[in-house]
Amino acid sequence: MGRQQNPEREPRQRPWRTGWRYALYSAAILLLAVAALYLYSRVDEFLAADPRFRLAEPPVDGGENPALRIEGVVHASRDKILNAFSADYGRSIYLLPLAERRRTLLAIDWVKDASLSRLWPDRVAVRIVERTPVAFIQLPEAGIAESRRVALIDAEGVILEQPPRAHFTLPVLAGIRREQSQPMRRLRVATALRLVQELGSLADQLSEIDVSDAGNVKVVQQAEGRVLLLLLGNRNFLLRLQNFISHYPEIQQRLPNAATFDLRLDDRITALGEDARGG
Repeated sequence: MGRQQNPEREPRQRPWRTGWRYALYSAAILLLAVAALYLYSRVDEFLAADPRFRLAEPPVDGGENPALRIEGVVHASRDKILNAFSADYGRSIYLLPLAERRRTLLAIDWVKDASLSRLWPDRVAVRIVERTPVAFIQLPEAGIAESRRVALIDAEGVILEQPPRAHFTLPVLAGIRREQSQPMRRLRVATALRLVQELGSLADQLSEIDVSDAGNVKVVQQAEGRVLLLLLGNRNFLLRLQNFISHYPEIQQRLPNAATFDLRLDDRITALGEDARGG
């Protein structure tokens, strides 16, 4: 019998052809990568050096710089915002480090948030969200006895410099100091805001809220032409103050010299100090 041939047998692949194919693919990919890197470097150099992309210097007369579009600024220092970009004037906006400049802006006391964007070919847009003050505070002046400087504070406990020619109708807080941590200031401000919210219109009669001790809020109130110090504790502010106001005419008759009262017990009012010895 003769040998039978297998008609379905495939021809052998030649290994050298597969090797050449892989080598050509690798060379093509390498060539494309080199071309992409070269193109990137040329574009990078173009954007960094071409004068059409340079951020213009601010006007000599101190006027607005059309190259910097600043929005949302009311009380924040515009000079401080402009100075944040002092190293960028005369350079391409392509080189502007947006994240770093944003951190610089956030360090300005009135700036709560900031966003920056490049406006090609040669301008930058800056959008500012300012902090909202909720109270006045009095900060001791370093090295000057009995001297205090008026400032503002927001709900997060951030101290704000009082802007010139700005008018605010806000409560006055005592017990806030710059050396306190921000979380501590935030807690004390939150306690004062809770009191103001609970008292409603009665809070307008308070000339000062002392949050030195968040567990025992003290308020200064005008009543019958006198300045009174009231200890309210840390809860039931409205109930305790209403109870005191309703009973104060009677208290004044019995203790005309009393000016400090402890209201921390809901069912009683206690006069404190030497001035409670009434005539």
